[in-house]
Amino acid sequence: MKGFTMIPFYTEEGEKIELAVLEQTRINGVNYLLVSPSEDGNWDEETEEAYAFILKEKESPSREESTYEEVTDEEEMMSISKIFEQLMEDLDFEVE
Repeated sequence: MKGFTMIPFYTEEGEKIELAVLEQTRINGVNYLLVSPSEDGNWDEETEEAYAFILKEKESPSREESTYEEVTDEEEMMSISKIFEQLMEDLDFEVE
């Protein structure tokens, strides 16, 4: 698993966290990011598994900064994860 560029994000509480953007896509005018909390995607060599989650861009009154929220709707999660699986064809996805 290759390393990815870490990008700073801020929580609702203003805490700065860095996430690795593994992939991104735009569907029906909405930007989605597949992110991981570590540069290597939390890759586990033994199980060949990694932990990641999907963020979607929220409408923002100011276009200066983007605001993202975690995708929690199960139907939306399944649809978007299938698209990320196609974009990253060398990986298999399992949604939990």
